[in-house]
Amino acid sequence: MADSSFDVVSKVDKMEADNALNQARKEVEQRYDFKNTGVSIEWSGEKMLLKASSEDRVVAALDVLQSKAIKRGISLKSLDASDPYPSGKEFRIEVALKQGIDQEHAKKISKIIRDEGPKSVKSQIQGDELRVTSKSRDDLQATIQLLKSSDLDIDLQFINFR
Repeated sequence: MADSSFDVVSKVDKMEADNALNQARKEVEQRYDFKNTGVSIEWSGEKMLLKASSEDRVVAALDVLQSKAIKRGISLKSLDASDPYPSGKEFRIEVALKQGIDQEHAKKISKIIRDEGPKSVKSQIQGDELRVTSKSRDDLQATIQLLKSSDLDIDLQFINFR
């Protein structure tokens, strides 16, 4: 019998992120507490850029963006927000989307699988994702539950379960 496998990835749907940004922009434009504070939320290349006239307003705009992202199914672990920094007369926050699993996290996930997972399960790093294989589908299911319960600072998805 052939081995069963699945891939562990960390990806954000760009369209869902765009929808969350647009919803946050609409809410910021309509809310009374954001009137005349110069708040804007927009794409700046691959990052989202939040601007406001004061530090507390830009942090509040970030909170709105994060709540909209959660409603769109985007984990906060996938958003990498910088600290507010002054730029001229305004404050800015850059929010990057974390895509892919870097080498450090891939090694950490492999170690968790090796140490705590079922003995028949093997993991292999393939670029920015991780392939997990085993003869037993039940062992793979147990491995998925193990990774979901482990406290990692990246958002994981499990795809291509065969």
